[in-house]
Amino acid sequence: MSFLEGFKFKSISSPIHELDPRVKLAMSFSIFLISMLYIEMQISILLLIIQIPIAYIAKILKEWIKSLSSSLFLAAFVFFMNIGVSYFSSGYKITIFDLYNALALSIRLITLFTAFSIFLLTTTPDELGLVMNSFHMPYDFTFAFIMAVRFVPVLVGELQTILDAQKSRGLEIEKGNLIKRVKNLIPVFIPLLVNVFRRSIELAEALEVKAFGASKKRTSFKELKMDKIDYILLIIIITILMIAIYARFTITIKPLIV
Repeated sequence: MSFLEGFKFKSISSPIHELDPRVKLAMSFSIFLISMLYIEMQISILLLIIQIPIAYIAKILKEWIKSLSSSLFLAAFVFFMNIGVSYFSSGYKITIFDLYNALALSIRLITLFTAFSIFLLTTTPDELGLVMNSFHMPYDFTFAFIMAVRFVPVLVGELQTILDAQKSRGLEIEKGNLIKRVKNLIPVFIPLLVNVFRRSIELAEALEVKAFGASKKRTSFKELKMDKIDYILLIIIITILMIAIYARFTITIKPLIV
């Protein structure tokens, strides 16, 4: 479950943490958009390298590397999936260009994962909710999303605790064939589901006691306010994004393999 450490907010003091969450979201979204615009591998690698000093300044380099390593499995799946499609669609043969394209898509996926990892590692769930509210999203949707983000690490922790408890009682999850392993997971998931329902009921009762949704006009303990450095960074991010979009349609980038 350590892969979630790469997407869980880390409460430390750093220049990146102090930035307005809208600026951090703009940065992650720009990396996402540029990655989607360019299939060329060198652009994806460049976007991946750019994130390293940002993660270092934010003091989350170790967690960022975890998010990168956790995306390798999915990237490998995308790689072999593309190789398989190319193999069957081109008459049972694989070319160097097919391998290049599959590798480029896999690296692009890793870039997307790590870009949003920086945002989630440096932004609290409350700030994320404020960002969604600033975009005038329905508060019920925002609240449900923030609760999901908050509860995922809690549920993962409970799952690990139940796994350790059942293993200490002699449950062997890794042994047997596939059907046997699925059956072994039943003593793990039943108490987990019971805990989920119990937490849901407790949360619903707490919301009802506090008259959730009774007032249409809501106030917030913390308001988002952009400083001078936020505006400067936002202008830089938008400028880079505009240049990247313009270059996409005016400049031809040769792939590393022709």
